[in-house]
Amino acid sequence: ADLSVEECCDKGVEWAITNRICASLPLISESRECSMTQVQCCRSQLEKQSCADGVEFANVREECDSHIAKNSTCEAEYFKTCCYCCLLGKAAQVQGQSCEPNPKMGYQCGIVFRTCCGKGQEGIDLSISDYPPKKEPVEVSKEELDQEDPYLHDGCRGGGPCSQQCRDTGSSYVCSCFVGYQLQPDGITCEDINECITGTHNCGIGQTCVNTLGSFRCQRDTSCGTGYELTDDSRCKDIDECETGTHNCPPDFICQNTPGSFRCRPKLQCMSGFIQDALGNCIDINECLSTNMPCPAGQICINTDGSFTCQRISPSCGRGYHLNEDGTRCVDVDECSSSNQPCGEGHVCINAPGNYRCECKAGYSFDVISRTCIDINECRRYPGRLCAHKCENTPGSYYCTCTMGFKLSADGRSCEDLNECESNPCSQECANVYGSYQCYCRRGFQLSDIDGISCEDIDECALPTGGHICSFRCVNIPGSFQCTCPSTGYRLAPNARNCQDIDECVAESHNCSFNETCFNIQGGFRCLSLECPENYRKSGDTVRLEKTDTIRCIKSCRPNDVSCLLDPVHTISHTVISLPTFREFTRPEEIIFLRAITPTYPANQADIIFDITEGNLRDSFDIIKRYMDGMTVGVVRQVRPIIGPFHAILKLEMNYVMGGVVSHRNIVNVHIFVSEYWF
Repeated sequence: ADLSVEECCDKGVEWAITNRICASLPLISESRECSMTQVQCCRSQLEKQSCADGVEFANVREECDSHIAKNSTCEAEYFKTCCYCCLLGKAAQVQGQSCEPNPKMGYQCGIVFRTCCGKGQEGIDLSISDYPPKKEPVEVSKEELDQEDPYLHDGCRGGGPCSQQCRDTGSSYVCSCFVGYQLQPDGITCEDINECITGTHNCGIGQTCVNTLGSFRCQRDTSCGTGYELTDDSRCKDIDECETGTHNCPPDFICQNTPGSFRCRPKLQCMSGFIQDALGNCIDINECLSTNMPCPAGQICINTDGSFTCQRISPSCGRGYHLNEDGTRCVDVDECSSSNQPCGEGHVCINAPGNYRCECKAGYSFDVISRTCIDINECRRYPGRLCAHKCENTPGSYYCTCTMGFKLSADGRSCEDLNECESNPCSQECANVYGSYQCYCRRGFQLSDIDGISCEDIDECALPTGGHICSFRCVNIPGSFQCTCPSTGYRLAPNARNCQDIDECVAESHNCSFNETCFNIQGGFRCLSLECPENYRKSGDTVRLEKTDTIRCIKSCRPNDVSCLLDPVHTISHTVISLPTFREFTRPEEIIFLRAITPTYPANQADIIFDITEGNLRDSFDIIKRYMDGMTVGVVRQVRPIIGPFHAILKLEMNYVMGGVVSHRNIVNVHIFVSEYWF
């Protein structure tokens, strides 16, 4: 007969109270709904009992860890949850905090938290009583109550009127439910949501939705089959018949579990080459009937007791055939692969089944007289048609070659120009020409007359015009040349060929003292201390003339110095001039010009006489009178080459003579410095 849901639930609760376990719960009905109800009520009762044990343990021991470490089942988890939540509630009561738990703790933890917090001083009783304990009324003022318990007026204290969650709003309270529950119209009670009816479950095909308090679970529709059992989480688990003793193996057999079944294995094992039947008898294995072919090819298999033997098959082969490597069949002999060359040179051997034949190779023809294959000379048979340049005959073929300066094309017959310059045959520059190449050199080099490849440096300084390239000295370098100047006193001109004198006096690179005057000469300078004699004074600064530097002393007599006034010498000048050390003269060269300051033909008919009085070594100089632009000019000429270097002072006089008497005289001291170099 069908049982009601209440009866099925009572059986589950009764089993849980008696056995404290639901794993081996006997089902009292074949109805699936009754079975699910019986299991769920058993588990729910175990949760309540484990939770009550946890609360009691927390009140007695004031700790939870010593009990939790003994077990790791689901009941132990319920015990731990309620024990911890009770300790938290008791701690909140001692610290004077609110007895309203954090909603995130969960519904069950919240109930335990409120109970342990609200009844911490009076003892905890999770059972429901119809009549609360009676106490003698004591009159206490409102202020004393507030001081004794600041949470006295909390409407949610001790869980409040709500069945699950309570929130105090000050003037009232609001009840709410946990996930999986819904608030009833009375605003206090929470009822479980049946997800299986509302369709909010996620059970798949082949599963049935089973509602639980606050949730649901999915259960398989079909059974697991023979050899399997259904677990609490709706999974199929293999039944170990050997362990449970539900097998039927005889005493001489050993039970071996397999997935979904078992196997009986005899305790007595057969030797190699035998197999055991269902009764434990050893039967010979006929290895010759296996598909693995125990004997190699060319041999037959003969079965023996517990083993087998192989016997060779020896067939006979005809001419032109022989046994294969396995010795099982006759195969053709390839006479053409023999090293004896049965056809001879110029022939090609063609193998045939049991025989062979000989033919002439390509490039050979059969000679009917000698009955042999002879080479065909393609170059002679097809002259000028096979190769662009040269044809070379070979046994059975030919090949083409090209003349020097060409290379064979990809077709093996044509010739194309060879770019010899790619292999760098020249020492410097290379120009490819058709069939050859030409080497040439860069500026400053010339092609060697010996090999026509190497480039030799041109010694520009050794050429006939080399002496005129540089004004001083030419230095040859690879591919060019360089001009140099004397080490001191000169610098190279911007044209990089001529040398320019360095005027140390202008550049102030001399070392003349304050009392000395710097005079520039070719390739150097001289420091001269030129003082005017008595009764003479210097006339202003040094006068710089072309090629010369001049210092003039003018007569300056003291008052009443008659002898000074009567002295005809009016000026004494010092002039510095630089001359080359040697020259080839074709005609005299004019070097100094002395200009008279009086008219050429005055009214008194004065005569002007020029003379060299001192320093004219080897009569290298002379002086002549010339009339230029209405002036009388004394021209000093160099008439002979001078070998130096050396320093000489040439003393010149310019006399104004009237009536045979010198009325006016100017003396010019010319300091001549002969330089070693002259540019």
